[in-house]
Amino acid sequence: MNLSYKLVAFSALLIAGFSCGPKQQAGQQAPPAVAVTTYTVISKSVTGIDEYPSTLVPLNEVEIRPQIGGYITNIYVQDGQEVKKGQKLYEIDRSKYAASQQQAQALVESAKANLAKVSKDYDRYKRLDEQDAIAKQQLDYAESAVLDAKAQLSSAQAQLASSSTDYSYSVLTAPFDGTVGISQVRMGAQVSPGQPLLNTLSSNDPMALNFVVNEREIPRFNKMLRAEDNPDSLFRIRFSDNSIYPFNGTFTTIDRAVGRQSGTIALRVQFPNPNRELIAGMTVNLQVLNQDLGEQLIIPYKAVTEQMGEYFVYVVGEDQTVQQQVVRLGTEIGADIVVREGLKAGQEIVVSGIQKLRQGAQITTAAPGQQ
Repeated sequence: MNLSYKLVAFSALLIAGFSCGPKQQAGQQAPPAVAVTTYTVISKSVTGIDEYPSTLVPLNEVEIRPQIGGYITNIYVQDGQEVKKGQKLYEIDRSKYAASQQQAQALVESAKANLAKVSKDYDRYKRLDEQDAIAKQQLDYAESAVLDAKAQLSSAQAQLASSSTDYSYSVLTAPFDGTVGISQVRMGAQVSPGQPLLNTLSSNDPMALNFVVNEREIPRFNKMLRAEDNPDSLFRIRFSDNSIYPFNGTFTTIDRAVGRQSGTIALRVQFPNPNRELIAGMTVNLQVLNQDLGEQLIIPYKAVTEQMGEYFVYVVGEDQTVQQQVVRLGTEIGADIVVREGLKAGQEIVVSGIQKLRQGAQITTAAPGQQ
């Protein structure tokens, strides 16, 4: 028993020596502190803005096309002219349409006269029939003649309506206020129903702006659409020369569905356009105020790293070790960025030397450029 006990004790000591010795020796060689620069988190007054590439479109736009055939005999507007609703734009040779209208009118008058004649005959035959002075068959013939005359009058009136419509189509007018483009035809050009395109008319004021957002942003814009206390400057336009359009927009529409392939949805904002600075088809940047308004926590963007879709920073503890902290980011402002969640004012974070750090690493601060 004593020998067995001694063998077990010796084995235990031998195992302990092999397992503990190297670890204790490694623990004695602590890794050197990593030289980094740090930044103290502060709050600043900011105006958070998101930008979206957008396209200006008119609220109303229509292609001016002929509905009858003929030759262009008049062009009443200049290229790019502003017009009012009902104003004449083009005229197609009206002579044959005027003649057709007159002929149809004559047919209507003739049909009316014939109906009046056979109606009188029918009334006379009806009185005679009441006195048994004529055969029943003759009254039936008179009644049929009245019905036939009424049908002829209806047909003549339909022809008159058709010819009158064609005659009215010979002058094309503006369906709404707007601006015409460059005319695609000249005097004397021959046209047919639907061809060619004569011009395009677009409304000017207000102007709509269409932009696209990811479906993840739909709840945010739904709240904007329903809110009654949104700031007046919520939507602005920035032109390609970086100038800002002086009028603010009004959020009006969210499209009916998200695109199945793109995962995006179209939205629309309207802008007043009294000075005609906004032109249909222009590409601009829509600026939208976000939640980063007023006093917000600001840190240098280079202090942020990303792993598996999450953003984090290294926070310096009192013992000069660092811990990873997940943060939710907001608006990028120059070289800085807003932190919406994850940090507090006064905390110290690592700005440079991050690539050498790991969780719990010991650090030593260095002047910028010396790490």
